[in-house]
Order: sequence, then C-alpha cells, then structure tokens
Amino acid sequence: MAEAVVSFVVERLGILLIDEAKFLSGVRDQVERVRVELRRMHCFLKDADTRQIESETVRNWVWEVKEISYDAEDAVETFIFQVASRRGRGIRIILKRVTCLLNEARLHRKIGLEIQAIQTKISDLTRSLQTYGIKDLKEGEGSSSASERRRLLRRSYSHVDEDDFVGLLNDVGILVAELVTKNTHCPLVSICGMGGLGKTTIAKKVYHHRDVRRHFDSFAWVCVSQQWKAQDILQEIVKKLIPEISNKEIMEMTVDELFKKVYEVQKQKKCLVVLDDIWSEDFWNILKNAFPNEKIGSKILLTTRNKDVALHVDPNGFLHQPRYLNEEESWELLQKKALRRRDGTDSRVDIELEKLGRKMAGQCGGLPLAVVVLGGVLATKHTLDEWETVNQNVNLYFRKGKGHDQEYSGVSDILALSYHDLPYQFKSCFLYLGNFPEDSEIPSEKLCQRLVAEDLVSFEEIEEEETRTDVAERYLHELAHRCMIQVQVKESTDRIKSCRLHDLMREFCLSKVKEENFLKVIDFRHGNEPVESTSSSTTRRIALYLPTNVDTFVLPTQGTTQHLRSALFFAPYGWIDELMPKMKSFFEDFKLLRVLDFGRGIQGILPKAIGKLLHLRYLSFNGSDFAGWASFIGKLKYLETLDLRVILGDISMPNRLWKMERLRHLYLPLCFSRRIRLDGLRDLEILVNFDSDQCDVRDLLKLTKLRKLKAAMEFNELGTIINYLSVTANYLRRSSFILTAKRFCSEEDLTLLCRLLECHHLYKLRLWGPIGKLPDDKHFSPRLTYILLGESRLEKDPMVTLGKVPNLRILILAADSFVGEEMVCSTMSFPQLRSLDLRALHNLEEWRVDEGAMPNLSTLRIEFCEKLKMVPDGLRFVTSLQEFTIFDMPKEFENRLRLENGEEGEDFYKVGHVPDVSIRHYSSLAE
Repeated sequence: MAEAVVSFVVERLGILLIDEAKFLSGVRDQVERVRVELRRMHCFLKDADTRQIESETVRNWVWEVKEISYDAEDAVETFIFQVASRRGRGIRIILKRVTCLLNEARLHRKIGLEIQAIQTKISDLTRSLQTYGIKDLKEGEGSSSASERRRLLRRSYSHVDEDDFVGLLNDVGILVAELVTKNTHCPLVSICGMGGLGKTTIAKKVYHHRDVRRHFDSFAWVCVSQQWKAQDILQEIVKKLIPEISNKEIMEMTVDELFKKVYEVQKQKKCLVVLDDIWSEDFWNILKNAFPNEKIGSKILLTTRNKDVALHVDPNGFLHQPRYLNEEESWELLQKKALRRRDGTDSRVDIELEKLGRKMAGQCGGLPLAVVVLGGVLATKHTLDEWETVNQNVNLYFRKGKGHDQEYSGVSDILALSYHDLPYQFKSCFLYLGNFPEDSEIPSEKLCQRLVAEDLVSFEEIEEEETRTDVAERYLHELAHRCMIQVQVKESTDRIKSCRLHDLMREFCLSKVKEENFLKVIDFRHGNEPVESTSSSTTRRIALYLPTNVDTFVLPTQGTTQHLRSALFFAPYGWIDELMPKMKSFFEDFKLLRVLDFGRGIQGILPKAIGKLLHLRYLSFNGSDFAGWASFIGKLKYLETLDLRVILGDISMPNRLWKMERLRHLYLPLCFSRRIRLDGLRDLEILVNFDSDQCDVRDLLKLTKLRKLKAAMEFNELGTIINYLSVTANYLRRSSFILTAKRFCSEEDLTLLCRLLECHHLYKLRLWGPIGKLPDDKHFSPRLTYILLGESRLEKDPMVTLGKVPNLRILILAADSFVGEEMVCSTMSFPQLRSLDLRALHNLEEWRVDEGAMPNLSTLRIEFCEKLKMVPDGLRFVTSLQEFTIFDMPKEFENRLRLENGEEGEDFYKVGHVPDVSIRHYSSLAE
C-alpha cells in the first residue's frame, strides 16, 4: 500500500509544480528535490511491502515512508492554500498587498523549514535501506516464509476429496457435461470465482466423477498458485499422464523435451489436465506450447480468481462461475463440519443450538470456506454457552481460523491472497470501498469521480481519448474480473451501474483499512463512537454513519481533521434536520478537503465555511435538502464534480456556476428558480438534468467535450440540439433525451425526429406527446437501448417497427402511446429486449406473441390495460422470463392467471414456468 501512496504523491507533486507554479515560486527547487527522492524510494517499496508481513522493523520503515509522503503533500498544499487565500484578500489595496507579500515571505520560510525537515527524514530512511536488507526488487523476485506458508496452506492435492459436499452438485453436473458429452466443444473449461467459493472443491468432484473417469484415458492435477516454475509444472504433468516413465528419467529431461512430451501425450490419448489456482496470464504465455490447440479430445480444466486469465487462455472457452450457498445449504454444511462425532455420525441438535447455528451460518454470506472455518471452530464446542461465545466473536474466527496448524487458515488469509496479488494502483481503489456501510450498492460513476478527486487514479494510465474516470472504471472492471467485488450492470448500456462487497470481503477490507490507516469509519448509529476512532493526526478520510437522533452525534475534535482529504456522510432512512448547526466549526478545519458528500436525508442551511474549502474537487448534495444556496459555491475554483440533485422543492442556483471552468461533471436539480448560464464550462464531460426551460440550448454549442448528456426539451428546440449533436459533440458517447411534443404533425417534424434517432450515441429516449406515426426502423440507431413512449396516440401497431430495433433492451409503452386494439410481437422480433412495460393502453384488447419473439425477455409488467382479455399464448415460449407483474388489471384477467388452493386459472399454463408471478393493486400498496 505504501507503494501506491508514494506513487500517487510523486505524481501529485509533479502536477502541482506545473499547475501551481505561481504559488510555488521560491520553493520550487526544494519541492522538486523531495519529489525526486520519493521517486527513488518508490523503487524499493515493492521489496519492502513483500517483506513487511514477517518483519516489524521493515513494517515500521514502510509506515514512515508513507507518512513522509503524506507530510510532503500536506505541506505543499497547505502552503498553496495559504498563499492563495492571502493574495485573494489583498489584491485590490496596495497597503494590503504589501502586507500580503510580507506574509508570503514568512510562509516561504516556514515551508522551507518543513521541506528541509522532510528531506532529512528521507535521507535517514534511505541510509537505513541497507541495514534492513531492502533492495530494489526486480519483477519476479521476492518471497518470504509467511507467503510460503500461505502458499502451502492453499496447495491442493487431487487425492484429497471433500466428503462434506453441499449445494454445488448442479455445478458439477454442468462441468461434467461440458467435458464429457460435448466433444466438439472447445478444449478449455474454467471455474472462476472469489477466494473461498469452492472452485477447487468443485474441480475435485469433477476430476473424480465416474463419467469423467470413463471418458478420459489419462489424468493430471497440478496446483499452480502464485509462485511456480515452468519446469516443475511440466514435470508434474508428465508424471501423472505417463506414469510408466521413471522419476529419474523425468528429472533428466530438458525443458524442451518436457514441452514436447506433454504436447505429444495429449495428442495420442484423451487427457484431462487440471490446472488449479492460476493467477496470471504469464503462466499461459509460457506454458501454452505444451498444450495442443486442436479439438483432439484432450481438455483442460482450470480454476482461477481472475476472469481475465480464463479469457486469455481461450476467449471462446466455457467459463463457469459457481453460485453462493443459500441459507439452508450453509446450515447443512455447518452441521456436517461442527456436529460430526468421531464415529462419523451426526450429533443431535436441540432447537436453541440450531437457532444459533443458523444465525452464524447466515453470517458466512454463502461462502463455503467461511462455513468450513466456522464449523472447525464449533467442532470443539459442545454447549450452548460455548456456541454463544463463538457467535459473539464470529468475525475474529473468520480472520484467524483455528490456529497455526489448521487445515484451513482464516477466511481473511485466503481473501488476502487476492489483495496481495493486486497491482498497487488497484489496492487503493479496493480499500476506498471500505467507506461504505454494509450491503451498500455503490454507484460506480460517483465512485470513479471520488477516486479521481483524491488522485487515486494515475495520469500515466490514460490512453487515447480516455479520461481519468475511464481509468477508474477500468480499475473497477479489474476488481470485478478478479472476483473481489460484485457488480450490477446497466441493462441499457452494459456498463457497470454499481458494485458491492461480499460481507466477508468487506470485513477483510475494513481490517486492511485499519491496518493501513487508509480511512476511519465512525459509526454513530448505535451510540457515540469511541474517541480513539478519530485520534490519529494523519487521518486522511472519514466516513460518518449518522444516527437517527442527532443529539447523540459528537463530532471529532477540531485539529484531528486537518489532514482530511474526504468526508462522506451516510444518513439513516428519514431526515436529519439539526446536523448543520453542529457542522459549522467542523468545516473550518477542512483546509485540504477534496471530497465532500452529504449523502441522503440531510436537510438544513449550508455553512458558508464550505466556500473556503479551496482544494475541494467533489461536492455532492444528492438526495439531501438544503436551503439558502449562495454564491460561495462558485468560489470553489478547483471543483470538478458538483451534484446539486437535492430531493425536495426549488433551490436557488449559484450565480457564478458558469465561471467554474474546471467543472467536469455537473448534475443539476430537477427544478430550480433561476435561469442559469452554462457556456463557460468548456471542459464539462457529464451534464445531467439539462432542461431547456431553465437553460439556454445554445449554451450546449460551447460544451465541445461532453461525453454524457441527459436533457429534457420541447420539440421546437430539437433543431438546435441536432445541430449540436451532429456538428459539435465530437466526444459524446451517451445521450439521453426526454422530448415533449405538444404539437407534432408536419413532415418537417418527422424529419427532425428521424435525425435524432439516427444519432449514433443516442441510447435512451423518452418521447411524450402525440406524434401520429413512428419513423421507419431504418432510422433507429443501433445503439438505442431504451425507449419510452407516452401519449403518442399511435394508431398503427408500434411493435412492427420497434421489434426491429436491434439492441433495444427496455421498452415502456405508457398512457395511450398506442390507441389501437391489437398488437403483435412476431417471430424474431425484439432480439435483445430484457424488460417490457405496458401501461394504460386503454384500447388494447388482444396481444399476440409468436414463438421466437423476445428470446431474452426477463421482466414483463402489464398495468391498467382494462380491455386486454388475456395474456398471449406465446408467453409459454419465452423461457427467459423471470418476473411477471400485473398491476390493477380487471378481475376476469387476474382470475385467468391465479393459482388458488392448488387450482390453476385457465391461462396459468402460459406463465407457469415464470419463477415470480405477482398480482398487485395500488390501493393495497397505499394501505
């Protein structure tokens, strides 16, 4: 982690030397020398980070390097803040200007002394490198007894099979079928998932399965792990596949001979080679010539935590991701591990013990390894009191396991392997997720912007036409591919919508966060947080989990927050309206703050002290309700992200918004009282909730760097928008429009609509108002994935046209969008549609779905279509359908679908395959 800190600080100091040269005159050379020395020290940190787990001395050295880096950054940014503040106050009056210059001289002397002290510390630490035996580590070097122990604990052996196998038999069946019955399929089968998910256990079951044993002639199991040698791997495979060759003969073979022998035996016989626990693409780059790439009958089964590794080996291979255990399966596995007698029989369990056991099993989050570790602990506990003691310390056992000689180390040790394998830049991204409360769905766009605001994303990684937020999104993809985070993908764009941490991965993350002093989570939800939580003078980030009753909220003492770079507030459900008066003095101490997010549910009057946070880059009021907006927000000249999406009422917009030239991401409220200018925001990349009633459409012509635009406008302004989209918006990737057509009747109107639909970056369109007819399908952009039509009063069946839009995934027909009586979804129509919503189509009587239509539909909703007689018979062919909801439909329609007292309605057979069929009424929801 220190490697990441020093790298980002070195880059940050370089940027400050360029961007803030006018403030750093006089101390520039000293700052540059510190930067150079830190860059040199960075070369040694990889070795130090590798060895600190086994050496307290090295661990302290790493800690000091990290703190010196922070000190250097703080000193330079504090100096810039003080000089900028004084110049701003004294610029107009000569006398004050003279005073300002004298003050600047004192500040120069002060920072000069601070930098000199930092240089002395760096020199002392540099001299100690040889004393501690720390070296400039080259790629592939470095090991330790601790890491070797972890490697041996994770080593798998094919002869050790797992008897207590629960819940994953279906996974085994899928993989066996892929290996045995699909001979023409690709030669690679992969099992991918987070640490502890049971990949190796599943692979062993497959390896020993009787159908697999009958199908293949020879078998080899090799545990690869993170430290491996090609020669060792090849020797192991030859021993297993050709047992008649003596060990002596194998040991005498050259590497070239080993490659050839492994290659030839897989062509001569049907072989199954299991490569367990592969971590890097380098493994395959080196070993691939030992494996034939023809479809000859031999196959490879590999397990990995990194999806990219599997795809690198064979992009067309079969990739299987095991699911988590459900609650019942977790309890069954726990019983097998915790209640097994020495004679192999299961102990009886009373009601209270079962209740407590189920509770603990639920805390395992469906992760088989966690259940096994917990079962190992409970196996030696025989009374309810002993189980209760374990229950109170479950997370401790997950971290430590049973002891040093156990078969399974603690869950955290296993998850730590994934963390330690991360390149340094991804570690900061992972640890940042520790800010968020348990079970949080973390919006990816906002997360990426925060990472950029805190300089946790490197400029050096930006590729052509990328932004730093694009790089941050790549970080999230990397964590997802390494199975360290779970992601939810937007149906309309296939981009990451949000991410979350598995409960146990979050516990591990919080332990690393505390160990690295990366951030402080201050949880006031269950009473005041102990003072210790905010006592560190180098706290860089705080996440405040607020209580329902603000009277129990005690702020960190002034002086402990002077180093803060981010402050995130998380409020409970409901409103907190007495918080802001307490926060007034709090903000006075936030001189270096870059990220400030009030979260949802906070209301009050904003402290003017926020306008003094010179370094602030990210400011969000999303979901809160603040009164008294003032121009002080316009003073935040470094601000890059501003989210003004308050949840209630009109707000007074900052009158200097258009002068905030560094803004990259602007989220406007849905409604506000003042008409605003935007033409000065020439570097803006994201603009959300642009409304032509409150903004001038012509301002968009100046925003040439926009990449994402969400806008609402009247149809009569469509010409200006199309001119912008077709001529100016060269960087635009995603545009979404709410278009209101009060009057639409001419061919010219239809031509404008066609031109809008043809825009290649249009992915979402909401169209309200009568339009008479739809343009031909050839005008619809292939990138269009979301369409909502409301009050369109179409007389011709829209499904004929919309069914041909190739990538349409979400379709909503609302409020008399179609006024005809019959609607047909023909064969092969809507090839990518995932969600269909029919609302208030008051004339619709019959809806026909042909076999082969909507092959990917997963969600269907029918609401208040009172003349619709029945659901289409063709729905029985839509096997992908997972959820079908009926809202406020006539009783006759509902009764045809009901399943009551075992009796099926006459149309139930059409949707009997759907897992979730529900009939609802708005009146019951209101109650």
